[in-house]
Amino acid sequence: MSIPKPLVQLNQIFIVVTVILALVFYKAILLVPFIVGVYTLISKQNPVILFGKQFLRKPLNSYIPEDKDQQLFNQWIATICIGASLAFFYLHLAFFGYLFSIMVIAAAGIALMGFCIGCTIRYRFKMWKYKRANPQT
Repeated sequence: MSIPKPLVQLNQIFIVVTVILALVFYKAILLVPFIVGVYTLISKQNPVILFGKQFLRKPLNSYIPEDKDQQLFNQWIATICIGASLAFFYLHLAFFGYLFSIMVIAAAGIALMGFCIGCTIRYRFKMWKYKRANPQT
């Protein structure tokens, strides 16, 4: 199962923009990407991607595909970090709130430039699991 790359990039832009808006204007804006992330992880349907589908002009299979499982893994990372950021801001630990928010902005921003940090983490984890299960290789 795959997701067209422009829709993945739309979701990354959504995360970057909403987190920046939250840091600049009102921290509660972080609830928007957090709720979208939780909904996506529960339902396996991302509302931002579903919304963006209607604007694609070509058939979905004509776009560069992105792995859906990888995108869900990346969504886990982003949602956990945004949730941590929200919790730290609520607890008046602003330094850590900013830290986790900036990590999300950096990871999504770097992904938009072509390098997926979540992909690297998932690949390393899968290799570690494989080597642990197959010590002779």
